[in-house]
Amino acid sequence: MATASKPQSAAVYRVGIDLGTTHTVVACARLDSSEIEVFPIQQTVAAGEVAARPMLPSLRFHPAAGALASADLLLPWASDESAVLGAFARELGEQTPGRLVSSAKSWLSHQAVDRGADILPWGAPDEVTKISPLAASASYLRHVRLAWDHAHPEAPLAKQQIVLTVPASFDDGARQLTLEAARLAGLPPLLLIEEPQAAFYDWVHSHCDTLAQDLAATRRLLVCDVGGGTTDLSLIEVELVDGLPRLTRTGVGEHLVLGGDNMDLALARWIEPRLSGAAARLSAVQLAQLTQRCRAAKELLLSPDGPDHTTVTLLGSGSRLIGGARSATMSRADVDRLLVDGFFPQVPADATPQRARGGLVEFGLPYASDAAITRHVAAFLARQPGAAHEKLPDTLLLNGGVFHALPLRQRLLDTLNGWAADGAPPIRLLETVQLDAAVARGAVAYAMARDGATPRIAGGSARSYFLLLDGDKAQQAGKPPRGVCLLPHGAEEGQPVQLHAQRFSLRLGRPVRFHLASSVVEVGSRPGDVIALPPGDFILLPPIATVLNDRGASEDTSNAAASREVLVELSTMVTEVGTLEMSCVAIDAPQQRWRLEFQLRGEPEDSGAEAARPPHPRLKDAVEAIGRVYGNRKQQVDAKEVRQLRAHLERLLGNRAGWDTPLLRALFTALFDGARRRRRSALHERLWFNLVGFTLRPGYGDPLDEWRIAQMWELFGPGIAHSNESQQWSEWWTLWRRIAGGLSAEQQEMVYDVIAYYLQPPGGSDIEEPEGPAMDGLDDMLRMAASFERLDVARKLQFGGWLLQRLRNPKENPHSWWALGRLGARQPMYASLHHVVPPEQVQPWLESLLGQDWTTVEPAAFAAAQIARATGDRARDLPESIRKQVADRLDAARAAPSWAAMVREVTVLDEADTRRVFGESLPPGLRLVTTESVSASQPLKS
Repeated sequence: MATASKPQSAAVYRVGIDLGTTHTVVACARLDSSEIEVFPIQQTVAAGEVAARPMLPSLRFHPAAGALASADLLLPWASDESAVLGAFARELGEQTPGRLVSSAKSWLSHQAVDRGADILPWGAPDEVTKISPLAASASYLRHVRLAWDHAHPEAPLAKQQIVLTVPASFDDGARQLTLEAARLAGLPPLLLIEEPQAAFYDWVHSHCDTLAQDLAATRRLLVCDVGGGTTDLSLIEVELVDGLPRLTRTGVGEHLVLGGDNMDLALARWIEPRLSGAAARLSAVQLAQLTQRCRAAKELLLSPDGPDHTTVTLLGSGSRLIGGARSATMSRADVDRLLVDGFFPQVPADATPQRARGGLVEFGLPYASDAAITRHVAAFLARQPGAAHEKLPDTLLLNGGVFHALPLRQRLLDTLNGWAADGAPPIRLLETVQLDAAVARGAVAYAMARDGATPRIAGGSARSYFLLLDGDKAQQAGKPPRGVCLLPHGAEEGQPVQLHAQRFSLRLGRPVRFHLASSVVEVGSRPGDVIALPPGDFILLPPIATVLNDRGASEDTSNAAASREVLVELSTMVTEVGTLEMSCVAIDAPQQRWRLEFQLRGEPEDSGAEAARPPHPRLKDAVEAIGRVYGNRKQQVDAKEVRQLRAHLERLLGNRAGWDTPLLRALFTALFDGARRRRRSALHERLWFNLVGFTLRPGYGDPLDEWRIAQMWELFGPGIAHSNESQQWSEWWTLWRRIAGGLSAEQQEMVYDVIAYYLQPPGGSDIEEPEGPAMDGLDDMLRMAASFERLDVARKLQFGGWLLQRLRNPKENPHSWWALGRLGARQPMYASLHHVVPPEQVQPWLESLLGQDWTTVEPAAFAAAQIARATGDRARDLPESIRKQVADRLDAARAAPSWAAMVREVTVLDEADTRRVFGESLPPGLRLVTTESVSASQPLKS
């Protein structure tokens, strides 16, 4: 590419960046040219050797101190990066286990971990430097920026027009983290585009001169994008208008952590028991190394001129690097059977993904529960509107490095053709010129299309969306609710619409809810129109709830501002990545805006049920009953009425075990309004602690819970008013145990440090006695501390040691066994996976548990089941021999069969065991989102 010596400030290039799970690719075109080129990225390819390659492997290797000389890692630009990135990182990772960061993009969309925490490489020893998924992703983009700036000093990347690609199925959180990674890398605000669309934009750009002719026979195009970490499905409708194709994206598949990584892992799991000299199951870091080796073997065997078989070698470690090597043979037939039949089986058109009770979560990632991509394709097409014959595509575009393998391409095409009606023409396969670079090239083509150079793919909304104005009142009156049209059918993406016809009063500093409804029925409404929404034609969506404050852009809701109302009008826009963005614009200060984003994808028919449910018919009576006890005016309420408030609420609302989350949070609001009046008497305070903890448990699950917890946290410092009663302390600690899931790591650590003196065994001297009145309610205090899953590992180990000392006393409360099991559990109920105590550090705890008679000390048996529980993640699981010992002991003690089952294999807890682990029943309908509920790929049978 030509460069100039004179610096320029204006953009010169359009740049597309494909931040992939396996590779990062960059493409570009000058603003005055339609020619798109792949930018070769300079990187270290061997010790002391730098070369430009068309792809940067999305890998980081974290070397041990002194393992590499500074001369080995010289790059043409100054950098403070201590890790090795790119091609040389891959080579080093294959040789040395436990130091390679891979699949950062998959981790970026993993909701069961803190994506900003230093957790990668997953399962690596403590001495290995760790990095967060966010920082790892940013490091690849930073490398790209530095490589670009070195090659184009006259046109730095931060000054160019940049389009970054994301999976079509990325949720808003993952998209925002991708944008944050770009910001951390020093890139300017940029555009996002979905990867399947980008792949098609590349094809459109390469056929722009003959596009109408080339798409003349196409009406429905399926883009199947199987990358290293995700499978993305998109449907694009093609309509010829005045001889020119009109392109509209009409369908997007759900997020699937399923791709080349899964295939490599399946091969590694298959070959693991076949390795010569393999006596024990490989560790997490060894399996990661073997997976890298299997990836190379797969690519070799599936290449057009590949051999019939190859040898996969797993090197030893340390001084046994060569002598400890183990090998096995992998053939082309093995790969065909495991990958072609395992990931692309020929299934009928009505096939649906199989959901297993348990699954594998190797490396901590929540892989899709069914590895059969063809079943996911069938289910995706079945969800589309129209008759059965209208759902199938007539044209197929494949994208992703997986489809370099011709057998995989052909199997998917054969399966789709098998679903077509007799006599239907075969599905046409569009050929991509540069499969690995198509997404990056398409990002550049998208930037061109935005400028009108080529046809643009419309996201034409298949639904219209309405903001409900009087939903609850209308439901109670038996009338259809009214709604103001926010987004009509076929709305263009990226085009803001100001709704001048309607004005609203927006409440600041207090919780507000926005209820939406959608319809696939064309009603002819325009933005701002207010219409009735008759049932049957409209689907109520889950509400979005938040607290908006005077600063607008701030997200700090920990201190509610004084409530006030402002007049606003609405501005709406559909973004390029499929969200409805709505802004409330202040009438008297248009520069002040409050932005909200609504997810428009998924299955609204299933998710809207709660939004459509009317409030409990006796809720008003229940709120009045709470008001009598905790209201502004001190009414003539005797102690008996206070004591019977809970029973009175159950008479009004039914057994409290059946109170759902909306009802619980409505009761919490009434109770919290009387927070100051809880001090009227010890009975008032004790009952308030009990009811507030119950109605806010488990501290999350409702959109406003973060705000509610922030209000509750303000009460922790002042503490108990009537502190001379033991029962008062018990209810206080129970309150915080119940809502522990809503507390941040910093808050949990703060509480732990406050009570640490009391947690140590009697006579302990690790922690000095604090000043102030003594605390009481030790048993409930212990249970609360054990529920703090976000405590750092050091505090957990300290607490676990104290519990073991306590448990040497046979008279110790059984709750201490429960606390030990919860503290050392392999599967957290709400915390990030990196908060789990490493398996080698809980084995001594398990030895103490095995020394108990489980027939008489049942809590010890359940604690052992929690600590030895199987997760499928080798970084968290105890050795198989120890788990077998625990399972056999559970059987011998005639413990519940589900306890031994959870130790032997990956399972999802039933309701009774979940309640026992959590120490509390959960509100009906609330499901804990853990890696057990987002289970992973099933092992493929050999």
